[in-house]
Amino acid sequence: MTSPSNITTNLEAPCEQSRGAFDREAMLSERIDTELKQAAKAQAKKRLGTLRLLKSAMKYREIETGKPLEDADIVGVVGTLIKQRRDSAAQYAAGGRPELAASENEEIKILEAFLPRQLADDELAALVQEAIAASGAKGPKEMGGVMKVLMPKLAGRAEGKRVSEAVKAALSKLGG
Repeated sequence: MTSPSNITTNLEAPCEQSRGAFDREAMLSERIDTELKQAAKAQAKKRLGTLRLLKSAMKYREIETGKPLEDADIVGVVGTLIKQRRDSAAQYAAGGRPELAASENEEIKILEAFLPRQLADDELAALVQEAIAASGAKGPKEMGGVMKVLMPKLAGRAEGKRVSEAVKAALSKLGG
């Protein structure tokens, strides 16, 4: 028969492990909170507004999914916001509003600080080749299978459009 003290220590051990895992997952979120506070104290309006926008998007995604966001989810939210800013900047530039395009580009720079290091072209090409080999793709028609294998490995380290172009180029060389 186990003593009550054994039961307590057995119950505490898993809690500490799960708490440690939670700390790792919340790390990016905590960094965003810290930078938000710093921006508020420094009265950096552009940075503060962008970080508030990010927090709002994170909260929206959290409500949407019904669970706390992990780092990978936060990276996805940041990627979405960056893509939106790029689209807006292009529209503003095409519409003759360079000051608004510049504002969007400033927001992109602020948001990019929360992404993991982006892959270099040669690193991306190597991962594309691995994914092609793993999926057994023989030509451009099998691009979906390659993307399915490749995208989880990248986890925010390369933009989807860039990955798609790299896969398309690699498969077109195979398919002739």
